[in-house]
Amino acid sequence: MPMNYAKTGLLLIALTGIFVAMGALVGGSTGLVIAFIMALGMNALSLWKSDTMVLRMFKAQEVDERTAPGYVELVRDLAERADLPMPRVYIINNPQPNAFATGRSPSRAAVAASTGLLDLLSREELAGVIAHELAHIKNRDTLTMGVAATIGGAISMFAQYLQLGMLFGGNRDSNGNGPGFLATLAAMLLAPFAAMLVQMAISRSREYQADRLGAMICGNPIWLASALVKIDQTARRVTNWQAERAPATAHLFIINPLNGQGVDNLFSTHPNVANRVAALKELAVEMGVSDARGTTDFAQGMDSAPQTAGQREPRGPWSAGRPSGRGPWG
Repeated sequence: MPMNYAKTGLLLIALTGIFVAMGALVGGSTGLVIAFIMALGMNALSLWKSDTMVLRMFKAQEVDERTAPGYVELVRDLAERADLPMPRVYIINNPQPNAFATGRSPSRAAVAASTGLLDLLSREELAGVIAHELAHIKNRDTLTMGVAATIGGAISMFAQYLQLGMLFGGNRDSNGNGPGFLATLAAMLLAPFAAMLVQMAISRSREYQADRLGAMICGNPIWLASALVKIDQTARRVTNWQAERAPATAHLFIINPLNGQGVDNLFSTHPNVANRVAALKELAVEMGVSDARGTTDFAQGMDSAPQTAGQREPRGPWSAGRPSGRGPWG
């Protein structure tokens, strides 16, 4: 999609400008040149290796039909419905339910879900989540999102370094011996804020678009709506420490993984979940879907008769044929 490539280019320019401005504030003309050279290297790295870097950051483990047959089969079925190449499939050992997609193109894409997500959702709900992530791949959002995560993370690390320098007396005065207090403070505070604004600009509309396309891929908007409610309620109670240490990656996830308190909705990297659910319910009416089970093939294999809470066994798309004692992805 040419428009998404243009957006990626603009994002690269904006984040590069922020990083170079930080270098100029701290180191003058020399700092500007150094920051510019570093930014060029980061741009090249983020364009070609952002997916690998993000997956390593969250210690994602690749799985296949042998190690996670049900999960991988579901991804394959949905990828076929979306007319996409089969992405690489990963699991993140993290109790917070969440998922993301990454990769510079559909042929290089990867989908990752946390163990918390696989434990929490039903087969239909997981189908809705995976379809949402495949929608990001189909829309070629993943390149832009990966670039934002990589360069935005570098900007945040630069700001943290400056903050530590101030705390431990590393700052100098403005008589040629250092960047000066005001310059360092400006770089420390304004740069990550500007990077966050850029990320916000690319995240909110993309989530609505991916929700809509994902609902069409899986065939039932209610599945995704139900999953969003469950994920949001649980994620608020479970801290994702990996994401907290790398807040610039928050926009990658289907639900904001950060549990920061007192943050105004304006600064959220994701749309309000209630608004997303309302939009999905409207789409369900348009599609003529009236219940959570729906009519697509992904409901097959689920028990037709309801069970009581005492009778119900933990089941998920990863559990078919799973021996007892193994993890939820086996």
